[in-house]
Formats: sequence, structure tokens, C-alpha cells
Amino acid sequence: MKLIAMIPARLGSKRVLKKNLRLLNGRPLISYNIETAVKSGLFDDVYVNSESDIFSEIAYRYGAKFYKRPEKFSTDSANNDQFAYDFIDNTDGDILIQILPTSPLISAKEIKGFVNYMIENEFDTLISTVPHQIAGIHKGKPINFKILEQHISSQEMFPIETYATVLMGWRYNNFMKNMNEQGFAYHGGNGKIGYYHIKGLSTIDIDNEEDFRLAEVAVKMQMKSNFSDPEYYKGMKDRVEIEVPEILKKDGVLKSNFSEENKPRVDLNKLISKYGSSSSWSHRLVNTENNSVTLIAQMPGEGNRLHYHPNWNEWWYILKGKWEWDIEGEKTIVKKGDLVFIGKGRKHKITAIGHEMAIRLAVSRADVEHVYPGSL
Repeated sequence: MKLIAMIPARLGSKRVLKKNLRLLNGRPLISYNIETAVKSGLFDDVYVNSESDIFSEIAYRYGAKFYKRPEKFSTDSANNDQFAYDFIDNTDGDILIQILPTSPLISAKEIKGFVNYMIENEFDTLISTVPHQIAGIHKGKPINFKILEQHISSQEMFPIETYATVLMGWRYNNFMKNMNEQGFAYHGGNGKIGYYHIKGLSTIDIDNEEDFRLAEVAVKMQMKSNFSDPEYYKGMKDRVEIEVPEILKKDGVLKSNFSEENKPRVDLNKLISKYGSSSSWSHRLVNTENNSVTLIAQMPGEGNRLHYHPNWNEWWYILKGKWEWDIEGEKTIVKKGDLVFIGKGRKHKITAIGHEMAIRLAVSRADVEHVYPGSL
């Protein structure tokens, strides 16, 4: 039995200009399926079928033969039946496998499965299809479900099949017989017809610019030698942060000064006046191996995120405004002149309230762990 692969390619294309010649990741689109067909080792001959000689260069480069299609079968009005009939009539073979170049991710394994399925089941025509196990509608009417019945899961629905067309198989004699008797043979005509499911990346069919972009992404992905093992969401975990500058940024403090610390004497009133009261700010006053002191000013509605310190007790002194203090779910209002102590391990969150900027003096240490619960 002589198996022939034929890859049809017209030079002209309307939706994607010269798509069969267009480079996909540095190679002509058509080269992918030429190479796949040749390397599959299935076929006695692999042909590129085109009216343009430029495809002969690509065919020979990747190990295929070239069949020059007559111009009359390369027009917009010519159909697959006509150029396939011409090809079969002028080549020697028993089974023709047509492989469209516009599905460059079809694999040799899938082509082998298709060919073996056709031979083992003695089909005269085999058509590649894509199963869609989901509710389908045609001309406004349901195909595989009933409107006046309760919805069923897609797993229970009868799958709808659509042509993939990347792979089509015909026996030479049956195709010629159908063409001579009926004038058509593409869908099988009179003969034993089968359908073969393809899936995954093999179903990508380049029909427009968006398809081409998708194929580019898929080809580059396939070139990766290894893929990461599947990972799954396990629920949020407590997150530890230590860097005070980053912590303050995440808390919404727009301006921070960490370069003028450990001065012998600081006039807090002048410092507060210097920064003003139109937007949030912070200024670290002390930073030693023993402790740190930071002046933090925030506008109403601003504050810090719910967190706790597993190994550190801290305290705050309120210099200006009011704060809503939430410690372990218990809320209280603190104001100018109040001192607040927070024991280690206690979850707390503060928010400036009222109509003016609120300022607090935070006494802690620069390397203290801030643990943010995963429930946030």
C-alpha cells in the first residue's frame, strides 16, 4: 500500500497575506508540517502542491517533493475537490493524506494515529474533527440540549463535532469514483466514512491575524525543553515583611525620610511644620541596635494593615489627631497625648479618623518581623 502526503499551498491569501510563506518563529509557516510529515516516516512520498515555484524551494529544503498545480485550480473559485482530483490523477498512490499547513502544531504522533485509524477500519474517507462537549446552537435552535428541560452538566451532553480539516484522508480509487460519478468527493460521497478526533494545540488553525499570533505563542511554548509541574492554590498563608521602607509604602505613606536619623536633638514641632499636612509622610528619628523611633503622619482614612509582631512588644505615642485602634478585634479611639502599648503576638490595625492629619510616634526596631495574616 502506497501512502502519499500532500500539503496544499496557494501563494495568495486574503485574510493573512501570503500566510504560507510568512515566518512563524523564524521559519515559513508551511515548513512545520512538511518537516512533521517527512519525519513521521509514514509516507512513501510527501508533496507540496502549489501553483507557485517559490514553494518548491521550501519543499526541497525540508525533504519533500513539489507538485506544480495548474493555475486554473489556484483561483478563488477553485475548490479542494478540484485540486485534489488533479493531484490524484497525476500521482501514483493508494491513500492520500492531505495535511493543511495552517495547523503547524499537528504532531507526528497524531498523524500516525490518523493514518492507522483509517487503515485499520478500512475507511474510504477519514476526516479530522474537534469534539465540543458543550451546549451548541445552530440557526438559533439547540443541537444537543432541550430548552424546556432542566440544564445538565456539559459532561453529560452529547459532544458536537466540527471539522478540523488539518487532516483529510481519501483512498485514491474511491475519491476518483466519486468525482467521476458525482462531481464531488471531499466529504466522502459514496463510501465508508470515518471521523477522527484531534485535540489541544493541533486544533489551532490559522485563519486570521489573531490565529497567527496564537500560533506564535504556542510554537515558542513548545520549544521549551521542560515545563513546571502543576501547582495549585493552597489558601492564603501568613506573610512576613521586615523592610520598614517597603512596609510604609504598602501602607500608603507617600514620602519617607530614613537618612536623617540619630541626631542628638530634634525639634519635633519644626519637623512636623516642615513636612506640612497635605499628604502622608514619615521620618525616622532613631535607628540603633536597641530600638527605632519613627514619626508617621497620615491623612483620614489612611493607616496600616492588620498585622502582628511575634517576638516584639511595641508602643506608640499620639502627637496629633485621632486614630481608630483595632487590637484583636476590639476597637477604641486614641487621640493626642495618648500612649498605646501593643504586646507581642497581638493582631492590630490603626486608621486615622476625623478631619485632620493624624501623627503618631512609633517605637519599635528596624528588624522586627511584621506578620500579615493570610485571611486578608
